[in-house]
This record gives sequence, structure tokens and C-alpha cells, in this order.
Amino acid sequence: MEAIVTNSLSRSFGQRKAVDNVSLTVHEGEFFSLLGVNGAGKTTLIRMLCCLCAPTSGSAQVLGQDIVHQAAQVKSMIAVSPQETAVAGNLTVRENLELMAGVYGYSAAECRALAHEMMDRLRLNEVANQRAKTLSGGWMRRLSIAMALVSSPRVLFLDEPTLGLDVLARRELWSVIRSLRGHTALVLTTHYLEEAEALSDRIGIMSHGYLIALGTAQELIEKTGESSFENAFIALSGEGDAAK
Repeated sequence: MEAIVTNSLSRSFGQRKAVDNVSLTVHEGEFFSLLGVNGAGKTTLIRMLCCLCAPTSGSAQVLGQDIVHQAAQVKSMIAVSPQETAVAGNLTVRENLELMAGVYGYSAAECRALAHEMMDRLRLNEVANQRAKTLSGGWMRRLSIAMALVSSPRVLFLDEPTLGLDVLARRELWSVIRSLRGHTALVLTTHYLEEAEALSDRIGIMSHGYLIALGTAQELIEKTGESSFENAFIALSGEGDAAK
């Protein structure tokens, strides 16, 4: 079963098409990145896949469940790590994770075990007893991802996970994110091209609502004949603008 399948998926706001006939497949266990300049349609596409915004036309399934007619089932199998980290600042890292596990109905013992597991997976043990409001940006993003993983999602959406982090913190978080590969399908949105290139199995590029390119970073470089992925992205985005 594929993690995500969209067929001619579109969303309009008045006369403006934010997403225009997007068809793509994300495989189970795949690390997929979605790139595009501001206004390209990435956010609207992700909102539809998370059942937060209904399509105007077309269809999409997440793990075989329709995003419109089976939205509750879809939501039970996905999680989102948003740009704005929703944590309780006065609680410790451990307490935030236990609280999140409790939301999903786990017993107190199960909450403690899940918190311990997430701290191991996201390498949070050294700040386990630190209040969340005192964490640096890098540690806060790790906590956000850990909280999203508590529900054992089969698809995890990572929205700009390293935004605002310095180079060292970003690379450290890359290492943590790489460790998640294979456990779940990962869908990343980012403005850092080198991040998508370093982490992704495949990359989709959007422009003016269209999915204008899809492939591995190397395939996209070869398609354009450019010397780097950054140059390939610029060339492809320019082609999308011209086609529009």
C-alpha cells in the first residue's frame, strides 16, 4: 500500500487555483520533500492531505483512506510537526511527552514508557528534566517531532523543521531526522534546498500550484543539465513560471 496517492488534486480560492491538478505518489517508508517558493501551493497541498482543507476537485488517499470521505481514519494514522511548536513551556521535556501520550488514552505506565522511548529515539535524554521554555531552538524542534511521534503515525509531516536554527543545530537535527527513516513515511517541506537534497529519497517541486518536477535530487540535476541541485531548482522553477 502506498502512503499517499493524489489524482488531479486541485484547490481553488475564488478565481485563484492554489493547487492545480497535482498527481503524485509517496511510498510507505519513503522520505519525500516538497519544495517551492512562497505561494507555490505547498501549504495548501499539505493541508488537504492532513484533512484540514477539502479539495475543489480530484482525489487523494492516505494509506488507502480517502481524505474527504474517511477523514477520521486518515487523521488517526498521520501526525504533523508544525513550524510553531505547541509545547507546554512550564512542563519538562519528559512531562510534555507523557502528557501527549495521555491524550491518546495510554495508561500512566504506558505514558512513562512511551516518553522514555521517544527521548531515546530523538536523543532527548540529556534535557529530559529541563523545562521546555528553557530549551534552545534545536532541542525544541526535537521535542516537537518526538511529540508528533507519540501516536506512532504511519505518515509524519515535517513543516520547516530546521527553520531559524543555526548551521550546527540544523545538521544535528538532520542526523536525528535521518534516524526516523524506514519507520514511517516522512513528508518534509523546507526552504533549505541542501536539506531536501541531503535527506530525501525523492523531491517534488511546485510552482504556481503545479507539480512541475518529481524525482531524486540527482535525477533533477541531470534533467536540467545543471551542476548543482540549487541551480536545478532555479531552472525548474523558472520553467514552471514560463509555462504558466
